[in-house]
This record gives sequence, structure tokens and C-alpha cells, in this order.
Amino acid sequence: MFSVSRIAITLGLVSLFSACSNDIDKAEQVQSEPTAYTPITFPDIYSDYLNRDVRDDIFYFVMPDRFYNGDPQNDNGGDTLPISQGGYVIDSKFGFHGGDLKGLEKKLDYLKDLGISAIWMTPILRNKAIQWGGYAHHGYWIVDFTEIDPHFGGNDDLKSLIDAAHAKGIKIFFDIITNHTADVIRYEECHNPDGSFKGEQTCEYKTLEQVASGDKYTPFIPAGDEQVKVPEWLNDPQYYNNQGDSFWQGESAVNGDFVGLDDLNTLHPKVISGMINIYKNIITEFKPDGFRIDTVKHVDMPFWSAFSPAIMEHARKEGIPNFHIFGEVYSGDPLVLSSYTTEGKMPSVLDFGFQNAAADVFYRDKSPELIGQLFDNDDYYTDHDSQADLLMNFLGNHDMGRAGFFINDGMGEISDAEKLQRAILSHAFMYLARGIPVIYYGDEQGFTGDGGDVEAREDLFASKVAEYNDNDLIGTTATTAEENFDQTHPLYLALSQLAELRMQHQTLRRGISFNRYYDPENKVFALSRVDKQEKVEYLVAINNNTSAQTIVLDATSDNYTHIAGAKAFSVDNGKVTLSLPSLSYALLKATTPIANPELLDIQFNQVDVKDGRVRFNFNVATKADMPINLLSVKAEYRNPDGEYVLLSEDFTPPYSSILLDSQFAQISEYPVRVTLSDWQGNALHKVFKISGQNQVEAFDE
Repeated sequence: MFSVSRIAITLGLVSLFSACSNDIDKAEQVQSEPTAYTPITFPDIYSDYLNRDVRDDIFYFVMPDRFYNGDPQNDNGGDTLPISQGGYVIDSKFGFHGGDLKGLEKKLDYLKDLGISAIWMTPILRNKAIQWGGYAHHGYWIVDFTEIDPHFGGNDDLKSLIDAAHAKGIKIFFDIITNHTADVIRYEECHNPDGSFKGEQTCEYKTLEQVASGDKYTPFIPAGDEQVKVPEWLNDPQYYNNQGDSFWQGESAVNGDFVGLDDLNTLHPKVISGMINIYKNIITEFKPDGFRIDTVKHVDMPFWSAFSPAIMEHARKEGIPNFHIFGEVYSGDPLVLSSYTTEGKMPSVLDFGFQNAAADVFYRDKSPELIGQLFDNDDYYTDHDSQADLLMNFLGNHDMGRAGFFINDGMGEISDAEKLQRAILSHAFMYLARGIPVIYYGDEQGFTGDGGDVEAREDLFASKVAEYNDNDLIGTTATTAEENFDQTHPLYLALSQLAELRMQHQTLRRGISFNRYYDPENKVFALSRVDKQEKVEYLVAINNNTSAQTIVLDATSDNYTHIAGAKAFSVDNGKVTLSLPSLSYALLKATTPIANPELLDIQFNQVDVKDGRVRFNFNVATKADMPINLLSVKAEYRNPDGEYVLLSEDFTPPYSSILLDSQFAQISEYPVRVTLSDWQGNALHKVFKISGQNQVEAFDE
């Protein structure tokens, strides 16, 4: 399906500027030369949206209101429901701007040409259009969970978009909310009968202890709004926490109103079953390909343990075998993030840890060791139904801000050419690393924004917002005052070519990731990707330095072939040497499979108990020490029925199995079988009894 020479030629753009080494002025001259777009050739799997593994996808995160206006007739919402009307204030960054589902459908070819195979939209269900003087252009203030907000179109418009996208092999993901609804409920202690505040524009949070002692709010619904929410049960205050406004710490993070939004009691059985039914019905009617779930860490954990499996099972029954769920857990801590893929039973979360590490390295000039530490923590995500390569990688979003903003904020007065280099290089890292890449709309056109939230929500169609139109975009002389669907923009070109590179090589989508080299002084690092079937190393080397650098690594093969990026390398005496121009990367592929290790032994090292986790550590012995050992360490426990149940499987050193305290309590005193395998099927195993920290003894089956 592909021409390797075409990939090599078009990927030259990614290292185009770095080819000039330190001569940034020359790079700026090269940048100005026009480059034509070359259409992507898609492998066959990209026409089969229904059966395609989500790890094969490249996501585009879009706010429909800010993307393209396909139907000006709906700009101000519908005519029949006052609560969902108004807010079309096109010269305000807070207002509705007119983008809609028809606009997305009209621009599907633009996204397809970019290499996008999955679109994730901010919420599109019917909102309370105006509250606190703000406007629901973002879609997170839902009053009706059964129909599309009239600002974006109607239910038929959504079905048309999904059908058109599926015909092009593109998946559609919905952004969903279970934590809250729009701000409708009021409290007698804070509000007047008409719903306005009596004094301060907030209601102080009341703790569970206060509520238990009788110190609680008296909820009411202002006249005229008693039945505005759909389904009907959402209008009953008994299903909400009613404890006042969250201050984002402690119990208030889960039980408090999210800036006044009505916070659902997600421990209530009716709320759990009601939300499951809402989103089952959404799947049945519209047949989306998956959900991104908003404000996950503000919902009680038992809710997720029930919700995620029920939704996945319903999707399978509806004929969507690869329905995918990923949650927004606003934390860079792998302990926090992974608790939702393990205890919460979600397949995946947005990897804020990835975003933090990438921004620190590429935009704040910190040590690449942060990336090594990021991948070392991947074991936290590994259990019987989730793994790190299902994590969603991103560089910026609608809340925290854009990659372009972080470059401007973190790098000082660097040249326009260097900004473009850093934008391309960081995206190249995202496409080549483990996990699923997510492009934030407009980043492919060099949008920068002025910060987070509404400062990062520019229009791709011609904008009337002065605060957007004065931004200096990356890689272009255009501004947001004009339409920005430029398929010759250097970032658009680079991302489309990176997409084709990733699509051509399964190893870049699903391969195990191995840390290879991290140099904090010279700002270079290397990692390897290896597919379990092919067993051939793809070597990724990245130079984040503004001067040329050389990396020397132990080779896994007698030779390599150049795939993309910087071309200068040599292999000699068991070493591979890569010469990397400034701010560049190289991708090489070994010409022979990695040698198979001879298995000798596996032993428990120790059991670590820390931060709510129990970690089994294993020592592995093989006959030869190689740059990469293709091994698997699988941990299983034997249940009372005598069956072994998978706990985790680890493919990278140091080998371990990480459990929640609650999981360990359930299996403590049961035999644990640890199996060491190579990738050719050879295996040895041992069984141990684990009763506590470092209380491990061999066990004879």
C-alpha cells in the first residue's frame, strides 16, 4: 500500500529546518519556500472503522462551535426551548460562534487528508445556553441528555455526520458528562426565589460531617425550571449532593458543585443506573465509536466500576466490538491516573503525565530523563484489561492551553523558525511514542492562544474575536481573522506525513516501548519500539538541543535501515551511531530480529507497599545480557476454584506487578504463579505464597 521512498521524501519536512543545524536564519529562509501537500495512502484497516483497533487511530479533538459554520440558521440555537436559545456573540471569546455538526461534515476531507482516523468532539447534547453571564459554546452545561443542542444542529445532523465519517473510515467519539448537569438547583440559604444570589456569588461548601449533623442546604428549583432537565428524574434534587461549591480539595472535589453546576450524587443507585441507561440509549440511537468522559476524578470511584463495564458490554451487543472509553483525570500523577484504569475499570485515560513530561522537555528545556521516568511508570497501568499503549497522548487542550502557547511561554524570545521546529519535533515524539496521539484542533495551523480555557479556543473559520486575531501564529503569516484550513501549512504537512509514517508501521502503533538512552546534559534521548510478532527494533532518537548531537548505542542488529528523519548513522562493532542535527529526530529499523535470550531463572525480589499500592518485584536471569531482552513476566493468582487469574503482564525491565491494596487483600494467602517467557514461547514458572511485605515463600503446586 505504501512507497517507502515517498515516506522518506515527504518526511524530509519534519527534519527540514534541523538540516541547517545551528543556522536558524537560514532555516527561516527555507521555511518560506512553498511545499505542496501530497495525499496520504491509507492501509486497508483505515477503511474498516468498525473493526480497527483503537491503537491504530490518530485523534482530532475539536470544539464544534469553533471549527466551521455549516448552517448559519442555527447560530442562535432553536426557536422552541428558551433555555437553549441565545448566546451567539461572535466577537466575544466566551460566546457561541456558529460552528456546528454540518460544518464538521463539510470538512471531513480536510481531516482525512491530515491523517485523522477518529474525531473526538466536545459535548453536543442540549445545554442551558446562558448562565452566570457565560455561554455554553463548550457544551458542558447539559439539561437534556437525549437530543443535540440546537446551536450545533439536530439529532439527524449528528447521524449524518457519523454516517459520512464512517464512510471515510473515520470514527466519531462523544465527550460525555456524568458528574453534573447545568446550574438549575438553588439553595434557600444562598439564593432568592428567582434564583439570584442573596450576597456573594457562591455557596460555601458544607462537609459531610456538617450535613450529618443537620447543617445543610435547602435545595429548590426556581419557578419555570422545574421540568427543564431530561430525563425527568434529573429534576429531583434528591439525586444531587447539594453541598455547595467545590473548592477542589478533599471531599469537596467529589461532592461539591463544579463552579455552581448541579453535582450529582454518583453513589446513589438511581444515579448510577440512570446514567448507564442514558448513555446506553445514546449508543443505541447514534452508534458512536467511543466516549471521552469528562471530570472523572470528581465522581465517586464505585460509579466507574459499574459504569465502564456496563457501557462496554452494551456497545458490544449493539455491534460495536471496539468501543473505547477514556477518561479525563486532571492529574499528571500515574498513581492517580492508573487508579481509574484499574479500580475504575476504564480501558484508558488521557495521559496528563505525558503532556507534563513533553511540555517540560520540548517547551521548557528540562531534562529528557523526565520522559524516561514517565515510561518507567507504565507498569501502574498494566492489569488484566488495560495497558499503557491505550493511553491517550496529547500536548495541549481546551482547558490548559495549546502547545504553541507553552512554546511561547516557556522558551522566551526564540526565533519563529525554532518555534516551528519545536512544534514539529514534539508532535513527532507524540506520534512515535507509545500511546494514541491526539491533535488539538488548530494546532495543525500553528495556533498559539494566550493561555488556557477560552484563551485557547480560537476559530478555524474567520474569527471576529480581537484577542484571538492579534496572536502571532507559528509557521505562517496568517492570523485567525482569516479562515485557517491551509493544507500547505508546514505543521499540517508535517502531521499528515507523521500520520502516514505511523500508519505504515504497526510497531509504531502497538509495539512495546523500551527506554534506551537519556542524556540530561546534551538533551538527547532514545527509545525503542518492538512488535511482539515481528521482533524487530524500531529505534527512535531525538535531539532537543539547538546544536547537533551524536548518540552511540548498543545495536540489536548488524545493520539498520533509515525510515524517517535525520539520515546520518553507522553501525560498527556492535554499536549504532546516530548524528542528529539540532532539534531533530531519527527513526531507524533493524534489519534482523532481536536475538532470543536463554531463560535461566525468575525470583521474587521483594514486595513494596506504598501509596495504596502493593508492588511485586522480580529478578530475571538470562544467559546473555543484550540491549533489549524480549521477555514477558506474567503474574497470576490461584483462586479458590483452583484457576489461575491474570494480575498483570510486564514486558520491560524492571519487571514487576502492581496491585491496589484492595486487590492484594483479596489475593493474600493465595498462591501466585510467576511465568517468565521469551517471545518464542519458551517459558519457566514458579509459584510463591505472599502474605505481606517481604513475606514470600516458595510454594509447591
